[in-house]
Amino acid sequence: MQQQSFTQNLRKNEGRRDFLKKSLQLTGALAMSGIPLFANNTKGTNMQYLTLNNGIKMPILGFGTYGIHSTKTFLEALEVGYRLFDTAQMYGNEKEVGEACKEAMRNGLSREELFITTKLSSNMSKAQAKQGIDSSLKALDLDYIDLFLIHEPYSQSKAMYEALEEAYKEGKIKSIGISNFTAKTYLDFIKTCNIAPAVNQCETHIFYQQKSLQEAMKPYGTILESWSPFISGKGGFFDHPTLQKLARAHNKSVAQVVLRYLIERNIIVIPKTSNRKHMEDNFNVFDFTLNATEMNEIALLDKNKTQFSWGY
Repeated sequence: MQQQSFTQNLRKNEGRRDFLKKSLQLTGALAMSGIPLFANNTKGTNMQYLTLNNGIKMPILGFGTYGIHSTKTFLEALEVGYRLFDTAQMYGNEKEVGEACKEAMRNGLSREELFITTKLSSNMSKAQAKQGIDSSLKALDLDYIDLFLIHEPYSQSKAMYEALEEAYKEGKIKSIGISNFTAKTYLDFIKTCNIAPAVNQCETHIFYQQKSLQEAMKPYGTILESWSPFISGKGGFFDHPTLQKLARAHNKSVAQVVLRYLIERNIIVIPKTSNRKHMEDNFNVFDFTLNATEMNEIALLDKNKTQFSWGY
């Protein structure tokens, strides 16, 4: 596949390997000098968690990795305080996410503090899905994956999910779920599951608030996770007068207000950025709350339709 060839070419790039090696050598040297990069790190102490339907606690705020292939960027996110990383086979960056996690663990973080999500990102048979699970474990170089999703409602989703259920029972995966399932596809799919999905990751933002989907999943304990909470800036998102007014009232940015709105609806959010300042701003959303009136103002912005051409 083109994606696989692209990933293989990246990994064969010797110049990039040299850069990565120097980056990791630098962080290792800092640790050897007595400066703990992650040990006793209190930056994530204000993090809120949701308890999944199998009892596992998942950070409500994480770091999206789509389009990012830099171990250095992931290390910066860890330094800021992020512990949840969302990757996928389609993204071609599982290896880099794993490298950052391993470096963090060498410098003070425990594996239990990290929460790594990845996804089966193509239509597969059950046997192929099992191979895909092992492939992701190898690429991430981790003993287990915290959350494994099916990237979209493929025609073979039932067989793929059976492979996830078996890997869950074997301890390779701590939680399993789905992505981009609408209320209808979710309700049809759940009838075939032996283990209810812990998470359904979908397009969710102020213009597509997914209230009916969240309600449909509630009886089964499936938690909604938002991809693209900022809609890539579509529809005048950052200039919206209601959001700007609320941002001024709380001395926060529009992005922070929207993340707070989703968090207060118990929706997991995974904003992505390669900018260190934006990483810090996105993480700094646990020191304020929105009142009922403000929550309702944002709720009224819902258009209840996808803002992307590939939406489901």
